[in-house]
Amino acid sequence: MPDASHPVRRLKLFWEKTSAGALDGLYPRLCRHCEVPLSAEAPRQGIAAWLCTACQGELVPVESPYCEVCGEPFSGAMTRAFKCTNCTGRRIAFDFAVAGYKAEGPLRELIHHFKYGRDLSMRAALTELLLPALRDPRLASEELNQWLLVPVPLHFIREIWRGFNQSWELCRQISQQTGIPTAQILRRRVRTRTQVRLERKTRLANLRGAFALRRPFLGASLPDLRGKNIFLVDDVLTTGATAHECAKVLKGSAGVEKVVVLTAARG
Repeated sequence: MPDASHPVRRLKLFWEKTSAGALDGLYPRLCRHCEVPLSAEAPRQGIAAWLCTACQGELVPVESPYCEVCGEPFSGAMTRAFKCTNCTGRRIAFDFAVAGYKAEGPLRELIHHFKYGRDLSMRAALTELLLPALRDPRLASEELNQWLLVPVPLHFIREIWRGFNQSWELCRQISQQTGIPTAQILRRRVRTRTQVRLERKTRLANLRGAFALRRPFLGASLPDLRGKNIFLVDDVLTTGATAHECAKVLKGSAGVEKVVVLTAARG
């Protein structure tokens, strides 16, 4: 561990603090939701580097009780595991879904900046809000560095239009912070209608057959996923239709053992 009392280390810390203060004077840091200036003492890491104290207080974490399959929070008093009405009686390809926070308030705004405002800096903020999902009790006994982070793919035309795939950007950021490896395994072979305004039944029909394994590129082969545990990563989970179709391909075509959906927000 570096000695903070060492002259070179002290000089480096002094320079970092001074240069950061000078930058804040020229370009004040603003809350990415309400745009009020952040205090000079605000951290430069974690969600406090992006949101003011008031907006942090508006974030609603996903806490028990919630559906054991899709992770939808339930406001009543439940003392045992349960399935929501949307999951009861349905065949769902993924094992379960976990999310950090509800998709409302400041979090909804951050996702909008990220996806539609093309603000790549938001991937760090959303990753901070996603990481608590990895503390789900069902993952406590797992060696997470043996898992693989897999992004939900965009159709190549939409990815060109947007400039990036938000799910892949989140995977890269999570991997840097946790050491869990990541790889792009899936492709979206059908350019489907946007899912935003579609009901669950229509979403399922819209996505059927839309995903497949990526084709090997220039002779490079895909990793062997047989028996592997996968985190399927996206920014938000709503009906779970997209995650279901992706998990079907991962389990059916690649022989994956377990698929857990990992998102920053639960819609």
